[in-house]
Amino acid sequence: MKRHRRQDPPGTLRWRARIRRAGMGRTASALLAVVATAAACSAPAPATTTGRQVEVFTWWASGAEKLAMDVLVQRFRAEHPDVGYVDAAVAGGAGTVAKGVLAARFADGDPPDTFQVHGGAELTAQVSAGHVRPLSSLFDQVGLEDVLPPVVLDSVSVHGVPYAVPVDVHRTNLLWANTDVLAQAGLDPTARYDSLDSWMAALDQVRAAGLTPLAIGSTWTQVHLLEVVLLSRLGPTTYAGLWDGTADATSPEVKAAVEDFARIMQDTNADRDSLDWQDATGRVNEGRAAFVVMGDWAQEVFDPPVVWAPFPGTADVDDITVDAFAAPVGAVHPTGADAWLSTVAGLDTQVAFANAKGAIPARNDALQTSLGDYPRSALRTFRTATVVPSLAHGMAAPPQAVDDITRAVSSLARGTASTAQVVAALAGAAWR
Repeated sequence: MKRHRRQDPPGTLRWRARIRRAGMGRTASALLAVVATAAACSAPAPATTTGRQVEVFTWWASGAEKLAMDVLVQRFRAEHPDVGYVDAAVAGGAGTVAKGVLAARFADGDPPDTFQVHGGAELTAQVSAGHVRPLSSLFDQVGLEDVLPPVVLDSVSVHGVPYAVPVDVHRTNLLWANTDVLAQAGLDPTARYDSLDSWMAALDQVRAAGLTPLAIGSTWTQVHLLEVVLLSRLGPTTYAGLWDGTADATSPEVKAAVEDFARIMQDTNADRDSLDWQDATGRVNEGRAAFVVMGDWAQEVFDPPVVWAPFPGTADVDDITVDAFAAPVGAVHPTGADAWLSTVAGLDTQVAFANAKGAIPARNDALQTSLGDYPRSALRTFRTATVVPSLAHGMAAPPQAVDDITRAVSSLARGTASTAQVVAALAGAAWR
């Protein structure tokens, strides 16, 4: 494992944008009860000007993510001092709360001027619902299409038309470990776990030592774990096939992988449903757990002796999440939105943001010398590994399918569902 420091690729598996229009409506209605309070508590901050302005909706609202978001805001204010910035951020890991608030705002006919969205299936659902406008003219103005890797451009386009500006690419399939805890459990702190079986054996040894093997949080962090277990067991081709229908989600291999996931969940903290990702990573940082599975955005919260490595069995795979910003139809300040999008599309802005966030720029024209240690390493991986889309972060499957999988996984973790129900949810996730 590598010691943590704060500082169209070959083999890419592409995915297509096909989703039923009804998907977003079901997701929004299911979340209305949850988001009513959050929406009331997340009123945008007042604009600094009364004329030109932009209301930016994001879930990068706290901690290291907020510090990285501040880089974008500072760049925007420097480039567009005449446009007031309105912060409409809603806290919550992976946008779990923000997405519900956003759905309610669309339902009320009150969209923000621009909002954060994941590429792939999540963005396609917004396009299918008629929520966002095409950005072909803006892409032409800033020359963005020519500098995006094909897999990134594909993730923000539907039928060849771009609908969002990508700002970064994250790698989700990482494993973090506290080497002091490993040593306490009698494990070699320098060991690499090249297979899922070897790592599961290490989990057993940590548990036998009376320590917490794996820290995890609620909902999406559990789906994130399922995602990397599926990727490890099935390999990138079959994993990607779950989402385009070319792989059988009810096969013995998938069922066995889900059984492995259920077994691993037994090695996690009992209070997982009350934790978000920052809490789970904090357990490892504080020496209260040995491992945590989390994407590279977590690097800014860790200190030595925490180290990282690709999740076992996925060293040659880049399981990606593309963060982007889209522009809603009917927003009050479309000119302000275009100003924001032009800033976040810029090369210097993306390099600064990638270095602050622990990601790589969405653009492919960044010089390696302009990037910090980790982004430089991540860029090499992105350019050489097999690239697949993240499930937990909305890239791989439509929002309704992700919701169904999340409910099944959460019920399994609470002991109120079986692995067969998780398999059934996976079987309904393909983009038919």
